[in-house]
Amino acid sequence: MSTDPDVALTEETIFTWGAPPLKFGAGAVDEVGFEMTQFNAKRVLILTDPGISASGIPQRVAESLTGYGIRSEIFDGCHVEPTDDSMDKAAGYAREQGPWDAFIAVGGGSAIDTAKAVNLVTTDGGELMDYINKPVGNAQAPKGQLKPLIAIPTTAGTGSESTAMCVLDVLSMKVKTGISHWRLRPTLAIVDPLLTLTLPPEVTASSGMDIVCHAVESYTARWYETFDRKQPEDRVTYCGSNPVSDLWCERAMGLLARSFRTAVHEGDNLEARSNMMMAATFAGMGFGNAGVHIPHANAYPIAGMVKDYRPAGYPKDEPMVPHGQSVSLTAPEAFRFSFDSAPERHLRAASWLAPQLDKLDDPSEQLPRALTELMRDIGIPNGIGAVGYTESDVPDLVPGTMKQQRLLATCPKTPDEDDIARILTNSIENW
Repeated sequence: MSTDPDVALTEETIFTWGAPPLKFGAGAVDEVGFEMTQFNAKRVLILTDPGISASGIPQRVAESLTGYGIRSEIFDGCHVEPTDDSMDKAAGYAREQGPWDAFIAVGGGSAIDTAKAVNLVTTDGGELMDYINKPVGNAQAPKGQLKPLIAIPTTAGTGSESTAMCVLDVLSMKVKTGISHWRLRPTLAIVDPLLTLTLPPEVTASSGMDIVCHAVESYTARWYETFDRKQPEDRVTYCGSNPVSDLWCERAMGLLARSFRTAVHEGDNLEARSNMMMAATFAGMGFGNAGVHIPHANAYPIAGMVKDYRPAGYPKDEPMVPHGQSVSLTAPEAFRFSFDSAPERHLRAASWLAPQLDKLDDPSEQLPRALTELMRDIGIPNGIGAVGYTESDVPDLVPGTMKQQRLLATCPKTPDEDDIARILTNSIENW
């Protein structure tokens, strides 16, 4: 790399990393009132979903706020696996009942992502499609700072409390996509493992696979220096794997190796639940900066084009493929595809995730084997065939994946349509 200031640089030399302040530990949720006083907020909107609302956790949050003289209201209409329609309805409520000084999200990634979107459109003044990533939307950047947002996760999975993006289904296009900008990152993450003790094993397994894919995808992402040089205003949130994101991904994978199976099969094990919450947050600190790639790109059409699959442990009122399942179903085959572009990275990920696994004769199978053994142990469906897709559906799924160019570009070996079709076809069954 030249140090001459007059020589034009063509390859990237800069990476960025960011994460919100974190309050972690048993009982942390009851300190939200004190934390909100730091932002001088007098009126706060709490966003959650019906299931979490029924648990009483948002009401505890409201009581904590009241104890510090802060008024609040609870909106419990967040949709599990949010859509553009559900986010618009939440934003409509916020506009009609506002103004608000700050927001609090209580729930899984769906509630946190909805709160990010509501904060964005009500504070910045635009519509969802203005901000949604290209080529689906216009990828407009917010014009200024958003209002304070405290994220309180109740599942160990998305890591949305750490990240600067939100994900949604665009119903008219039957595609899952997202909004990505550093201003979306929550102002504070309050992570209380006690909130996850009653999660059903199926939800624990699915959301935990989201952590796995976050950590492994970002660890195997393109190295930041291999991207074309960007001007400051053109740099995206996902900058590629880098020395800081690597540290968080490694820590997340180590925690998963120790505690994931235990958390699924012994749901009242507080140590395992704490490790899973920490892994989710750490993986968010990794992928929220490095980025994810093929498994997440495939997940969007798999979830968006669901037929009649209704997973155990989730609401039965409509078909859905939970996000953690949808990202994991093609992961083994995706990592077979990307192996030769970064073999050392894939092998290190396998050793972090499954340190007990013997070395295989074919090194490209090491990471897929680690994943499939884990998925079988915790009850993840056996491939996209188990959630309702057949080989005849593959041509319809491929375009949805190819729309996720922001994610596909993060893979160290960028796939074309034929590659994606092959990955999907080979993922009809994983074992």
